[in-house]
Amino acid sequence: MQTRVRTWKASRVKWSRKAREFRLAVKALVSSRHPIAAHVIPIRRCNLACKYCNEYDDVSAPIPLEEMFRRIDYLSALGLSALTFSGGEPLLHPDLDELIRRVRERGVMAGVLTNGFLLNEQRIERLNRAGLDYLQISVDNVEPDEISLKSLKTLDSRLVMLSRGAEFHVSINSVLGAGVKNPEDAVAVTNRAVELGLASTVGIIHDGDGQLKAQGERERRIYDQVRRLAKSSYSRINQHNPYQENLLAGKPNNWWWCRAGGRYLYVCEDGLVHYCSQQRGYPGIPLEKYTANDIRREYLTKKSCAPYCTISCVHQTSIVDRWRDPQVFEFSSPPRTLVSIEPARRASDAGPAG
Repeated sequence: MQTRVRTWKASRVKWSRKAREFRLAVKALVSSRHPIAAHVIPIRRCNLACKYCNEYDDVSAPIPLEEMFRRIDYLSALGLSALTFSGGEPLLHPDLDELIRRVRERGVMAGVLTNGFLLNEQRIERLNRAGLDYLQISVDNVEPDEISLKSLKTLDSRLVMLSRGAEFHVSINSVLGAGVKNPEDAVAVTNRAVELGLASTVGIIHDGDGQLKAQGERERRIYDQVRRLAKSSYSRINQHNPYQENLLAGKPNNWWWCRAGGRYLYVCEDGLVHYCSQQRGYPGIPLEKYTANDIRREYLTKKSCAPYCTISCVHQTSIVDRWRDPQVFEFSSPPRTLVSIEPARRASDAGPAG
């Protein structure tokens, strides 16, 4: 009886989420003058140190709850549809459940990007109660190595917990690209996600300097195999999208318009709006001063980094407007200022004080 009630509740939550997704999709198609998605950093600290990642440190304190509330409220006022907490590791923020509730109270979809290491049955239930809509974990390999500990071996028990207890949508992202020793691991990760009934995607990762490296025929063959196995609505759409295929071949994607700064916002721990995690520094405007005029300007501005962009979430958001509004403004600063961020400095690397 208890299992039947839980199944009924999970089904109700799922269809309620799909109804909200449909309303927000219609909103995105009707108007291009509001952001669709934002990644917000509640804490830069992480409990891991993946070698390809340049988005963490091991010293930063969590952003205070009231300040995070103000950022959530302002993004909601801009018309935001979906807010994802990333980092660092967002599960390290002591008030993450309250932040998720605030997002949902404002009528915005709530997501989390996590390495998964802090998940357990109790934490999954807390996320259910908070109203989380989406959770994504990237699993980089089958066995942990010096590049990444995010492996099937270390995370499989948590994936099982998610498959049994999560009322939110769970996506397992397998990866190809910089630092991946055994590309075939992506097939194993995808098969395991499908076996557990979880959604799956495949992504191309950059190196520690945020750069793309062309991959060989082996990786392209594996990508094609994983893409056919992948179980998610975006993966099915992606069957006809050359974006990642071109990246694997080291070819530019000149056919899309990056809407970062307009339809997609990246809000760092300092509360500044940037294009994305790999192109911080512009526009670099404090969120509370970011206006509809800024959104429109960036929506219509070409980005010099777009042809070789590896940031899938920016691409997915931008593709909504592929059919309208060609970009007419050039990025106003020289391209050399639009550079990848430096790999984060860890406390162990710091010199003596004073």
